[in-house]
This record gives sequence, C-alpha cells and structure tokens, in this order.
Amino acid sequence: MSEQPGDKQTDRSQDDTDSPADQQEQTNDEHTEAEDDRPQDPWAARRELYEHVPAAVGGSLVGGDQTGVSGGSVRGDVVLGTKVEHHYRFGAATHTSGDIPSSELDQLTREFAGYEELVHPLRDRLREKRVLVLYGAPFTGRHSAALMLLRSLDAVPVRAVDPNTPPTALKDEVNGDSHGYLVSDLVTGRENPLRDIDLWALRDALREKDAYLVITVDLFATLRGVDPVPWVPPSPQAVLRSHLHALVDDPRREHELLALELSQEFLGRDDHQLREAAAFAKALAEHADGTTTREELANVGPRLVREQVREWFGGDETQLRDKAFLISLAVFDEAAYALTAELSDTLFAQFQRTEDAGRGPRVGIFGTSITKRLRLARAVAYWREEHTEWGPVHQRVARFQESRASFEVLREVWTSHPSARPALLAWLRELAQDGRPLVRTRVAVTAAVLAQTDLPSAMALLIERWAKSKLYRDCLVAANALATAHAVGAPNIPSILRSWCEEEAGPRLRWTAIRAYALVGPRMPDEALKALANAARTGDDEQEAQHIAESAALLLSDESASVRSRVLRGLVELLQDGPSGRRLVLHAFVLACARADGWLLLRWHAEAASSGPIEDARWLSLLWQTALGDLRHTTDALKALAGWILEADGDPQAERELTMLLPTLVGSDEDRKRLDHMLGTLRDRRGSGPPAVAHRLLAVL
Repeated sequence: MSEQPGDKQTDRSQDDTDSPADQQEQTNDEHTEAEDDRPQDPWAARRELYEHVPAAVGGSLVGGDQTGVSGGSVRGDVVLGTKVEHHYRFGAATHTSGDIPSSELDQLTREFAGYEELVHPLRDRLREKRVLVLYGAPFTGRHSAALMLLRSLDAVPVRAVDPNTPPTALKDEVNGDSHGYLVSDLVTGRENPLRDIDLWALRDALREKDAYLVITVDLFATLRGVDPVPWVPPSPQAVLRSHLHALVDDPRREHELLALELSQEFLGRDDHQLREAAAFAKALAEHADGTTTREELANVGPRLVREQVREWFGGDETQLRDKAFLISLAVFDEAAYALTAELSDTLFAQFQRTEDAGRGPRVGIFGTSITKRLRLARAVAYWREEHTEWGPVHQRVARFQESRASFEVLREVWTSHPSARPALLAWLRELAQDGRPLVRTRVAVTAAVLAQTDLPSAMALLIERWAKSKLYRDCLVAANALATAHAVGAPNIPSILRSWCEEEAGPRLRWTAIRAYALVGPRMPDEALKALANAARTGDDEQEAQHIAESAALLLSDESASVRSRVLRGLVELLQDGPSGRRLVLHAFVLACARADGWLLLRWHAEAASSGPIEDARWLSLLWQTALGDLRHTTDALKALAGWILEADGDPQAERELTMLLPTLVGSDEDRKRLDHMLGTLRDRRGSGPPAVAHRLLAVL
C-alpha cells in the first residue's frame, strides 16, 4: 500500500510510546512465523467472538438493535445505577477540625425526616457510654446518622474532628466548648489502631464536659478491643422520597415526580448508594421547577458514572494495584474473578515498570481482599455455569453493578492518563497472544472501545499492528476489534475495511478486512457482499478465494432472517457478475450448506416455501440447481446434500423439509439422474448401505 502523508508521523509516535521491550517484541513478531499458524475455522472464530463479548455489546455485534455505546452516548432510558465516588456529604468533609454550621444540621434534619427511628436504638447507648463507634460500608449514611444521633441528644454545636488525628490524640481534640464531636471515617492502620483504652480516656474527658463523641469507621478499620455498633442504613428508595419531600414539599407534585418512568426505574433497583438517591432527588426537584429537562434527568446516571471513574483514577486515594484491578475488571467484566485478578496483577507489574524503570516489579502474592476489591469497584460476584471446550464448569464471575462503568474506565484511562498508555499497550499485546479465546476476544473488544474513543491512536498502536502481523491469530484479533468497533459506534470503520480490502493494501491487511466483513456484515450486508465480490475479482490466490467464500458463507448463515434474505438476493444477482462472481456465489453457498449449522438453510427453505417469503425459497432452489450443475461444485454440493440426508435419518422434521426441497432441484432429466444416483449409492454411517430415509426420498423424486 502506498505511504500516506501521515504514516511517518504515526510511526514516530508509536516508537516514542513503545518501550525497548515492546520494540524487541515487535521485531521478534515480524521475523517469527509459527509453523502451525493457520487461519482459525471462521465459524468457530465467530462463535467464540459471540460467546465471549460482554453483554453490553453482544446485541450490537450480531446485527440487532444498538444496545452498546454509540457515538459516545448510551441509547435508551438511563437511570443512576452509578459507581459514583464523588463526596456527597452533609456537614464538613475537610481534613481540619471545625464546627459544622447549624444551617447544615437544620437541612439534614429535614432530609432525615421519616427514618429517625433508625438512630433511636443508638441514642441510649451513646448517652450512657458518651462515645460510640459506628461502622458500616462507605456511602451508607453513617456521617448523617452520626450527626442526627448527636442532635437527638442536643449535643450541639457539633465539632468535626480531623479523621487523620491519631487515635491516641483524640482526647486532646475534645477539650473545647462543643457538646458534640464527630470523627468521620477515622484513619486507622496496623501502626495506629483504635483501642479500647483510647475510648476509656475519651469517655472520662467527655463526662467532665457533658459532651458526646461519635466515631464512624468503615468495615476494614483496625480496632483493638473495641465493640463497634453496626449501622443499618435506610433504603435508597426511602432516602429518595425524604430528600424529595425536603426539596419540593408538595405531596401531589412529589407523587407525580415519583411516578415518572425514570423514577420508577430507579425505585425498582436496590443497588444505589444513598448519596445517589439524594443526587437523583435533587435532579427531580430541578426537573419539577423546569431547570432540568427530561434528557438532562436521564443523563444523571452516565454523568455520575463518569465522575466516579474520574475519582478512581484522578488521585492517590485508590492504590495502584486497585487501579490495575479496576482496568482488568473493565476488560473482563462478566468473566471469572480469578482470571480478572490474575491478569490485573500482570498489568500492575507493567505499571510498576513505568513508575520505576530501574527496578523489577513486585507483586504481593497474598493480602488482597476479594470483598474489599469488589466493594471499591462497585462490583458483584456470583456463581455461573460457563461452557468450555471441556464441558460446563461453575465459576465465580465478577461484574460491575453498572454496565456502563467498564466503558468509562477504559476511556478515562486511555484519554486522561497518557502516562498509563505504555503499560496498558504492553499488557494488551501480551494478552492478544494468550491461549484462552475469552482473553483474546476481550482484548479485541477493549481495542474497539479505545477506537471508539480515539480512533487514530487505537489503530496505529494496536489494531493495525495486529493486522500487519505474520500470524493469523493476530490478524483475527484485529478483525474482531474492527467488527466490534463498528458495533459500538467507532467512526470510519467501513472506509478502513474498504481500503484494506484493496489488492495493493497487502495480503495481511486484506485478509483481516475479508474476515472482518464476515462479522460486521450483518450491520451492512449489501456493502460487505459488494466488497467481498470486488476482492474476488481482483485476487488470483486460491487460498484467498477460500477465505472470501467463507466470509460470504458466514453472512448467508447469519442469525437474522432479514440479513440472510438480503445476502441471498445479493448472491443471486452476483451469479450474473462474470466468472469470479459465479465462483464466489457457488463456493460460498456450498460452504454454508456443508457446515454443521447448515440445517439453518434447509429449514429456511421449508419455512419460506410454506409461509414466505416465497422468493427466498425459489432463490435457494436456484442456487442448489446451479451448484449441482456446475462441474467445479457438483461433488461438494452432492456431499453437502448427502450430509443432510444422513442427518435426517431418524429426524422426521428434517425428512419433511427434504421432501419439500428435493423436487425443486429437478429441472432436467440430468438433474434427476444425478440425485437418483446419489440417493441410490448413499451409505449409512456404518457403510452398510443406503439408509431408509434415502429410499423414501427416492420415492418422492
């Protein structure tokens, strides 16, 4: 392919991005070709792709309605389900001590109305002990509950104490004039645990002042001899209603807002954080006074997901190993947790090489907590039966609670943190060589998401490199990536495929485009078939002709009936398109019929003949007649038909379908003699003679 004006600049940027190890890997790949490297069976390759893509893009890939991401937006009504980690708190959230304004306490009292009873059982204990340690998961309202608890004892004003204060120094923080003190999310660790003796010292000081202290901690706080009180939060639905009432204070209008479709979808889910309920209530109130449109209300969820992801990667609060896990989960969402964790550690090692190139990576073997990791990622784990080549197995699977999170994580890391690119690229290239189909498929899907976000970089640094590889397995990853990229709305994929399918593009780019057309074709069958026909006219390689026919055959056996009909009509038209078009049509048709899933074409003919479209039945019969009468395809066509007949032995439905098909294949005495001879000489699977179904079909003829 001739060099384009931007090629040299692209090459330089790629060299700048690659590490020396990456460049050596690329050199080795360019000069090494596995002796057993052959194109994977296209039907098996398509099946693996469809089986292993995430559900978020699966429907888009197979030609159904767009269910994934398109053009940077999400189709359909979208409500929260968020992974937000932005700080939505009542009162102070700073790291210095100071009194919480009374106005915030008054507002909180209004918003807390309706579930005050949740703090009543804790009030007597606080009154007696003077200090209470309240523990629970993040963003479950512990901070608000602590403030309401102090207010219920009239322990105001409330002084917020710096959570970084060492537990041994808390006593020094409660010697002011306040009657209430709050330490929100006290920082503890192995070197500075919160101990019972610390609380004893605090209790004495608080009694002297007639004051109270509430300390909130998370589930992983380091405690020694301390008996914390668990916080049982209200439901997100209750928080939504109470906050909406505090903001609107009009029961009739509140009822109307809660009856909206978006509100009902929110109320129907239990995986929201309480701050998300508060944020949605605020958006509903703004919608009520006309400052927020319905479209803006529907965008609350995606916006909060983006904010959550930016928080994960925008600061140092999330550890590097946890960031690697989040990225790995984004790539392997809905896959086995063990696989996600395993490969996240290899990415963590790549990140360490970037941060400190002079030292070898150090990955701790133990010490990670599944519960903590999943909670950080707002993910869930569950057991699911997975189908493998060795049979079904039960595996613990992990996924984000919100499907959009995986897309947002990949986009955020790729576009907002360029220093992470070298490690991420090295990791993805390594995974593209993995022996597990799921891993290779997810690498292709990841490249597709990156292409949707930043097409030039994703093409230059990943997809085009794979497409130019001497290994077919790399080219297949590139083909899968391009097909998935088109499904999720990446721009310019059809034009890329057209240019790669030209003869001057080179054999590997051309093969990649030919295979990609088999996958992207259901979304543009006419264009795909036209491109394959052009490739058949311009090529003279027998092996390439086989690949082109396989791609066309895959289009003809698509799951969508409308796609199959359009491809069938296009194939019939191509019969008149000269020798190359005729060879492509007959080769592809016989391949489609000879496959194990070729039953689809037999049933298709029977259904079309019975209930329409009748044109499909006539065209299928025409292709059969033409293939049987063409000496270059007669043998293979008869073999495919014989396979159907053998499979129909003992299958009454298939036999009925064959009785409808076979008479339509007879256009002359020569046709009848050919079929009579095939049926009369057919041997059953034991080789003992014609099966009984052959005799019955012979009678039909």
